[in-house]
Amino acid sequence: MRPEQADASRETLLTRCRDLVTAETEERLVAFVELLKTWQRTHNLVSPRTIDEVWERHVGDSLQLVPIGIEQKSSSWLDIGSGAGFPGLIVAIVLHDRLERVGLVEANHKKAAFLRQAVRVCGLDNVTVHARRIEALHDEFRGCFDVVSARALAPLPGLLELAAPFLAENGLVLAMKGKEYVHEEAAASDIWQFDRILYPSLAEGDGTIAAISHLKRRKA
Repeated sequence: MRPEQADASRETLLTRCRDLVTAETEERLVAFVELLKTWQRTHNLVSPRTIDEVWERHVGDSLQLVPIGIEQKSSSWLDIGSGAGFPGLIVAIVLHDRLERVGLVEANHKKAAFLRQAVRVCGLDNVTVHARRIEALHDEFRGCFDVVSARALAPLPGLLELAAPFLAENGLVLAMKGKEYVHEEAAASDIWQFDRILYPSLAEGDGTIAAISHLKRRKA
């Protein structure tokens, strides 16, 4: 993608999301994307095939969670398997004035180092990066978060196993899933009881965002 095409993609996205993105938020998003591109030259943070489409493919995809978080009136948010910061860091930037606490969990130390640098560059004083395995944080943060999000982390049964311990009362899991979601939900329903609302992904044609609430393990 040529630079002028990338700029047009950014402007199109930000215009579409103008009700969510203030001038200060836009500055932070631009700073984050520039940092990502710099690190990507020497570190494999995202697929090389998608770096030129970062605004639509990654930022835009992540922004879809923001209205759901606002509707939930969330004050705390945990993103597990954060990778290069999608969706967790994008949510943290856009909802900076609404969220009291954001956690990004990424066991890969190279990616965690990038996330820490991004947090500093973007001035996100309410964000903590945890360079640990997700399971290792269950006891420390049990019942602490209103929202737990994940993007392409694991099949739904395993994802719910990872997310459930972190959920506060009436907490919500936001799972960004692909075309296999229907089959994954069927498998998860054998283990878990839950309500869910499905949102079609605007960035991935066959993608789904599953907002899962009232999560409870079925009795054996």
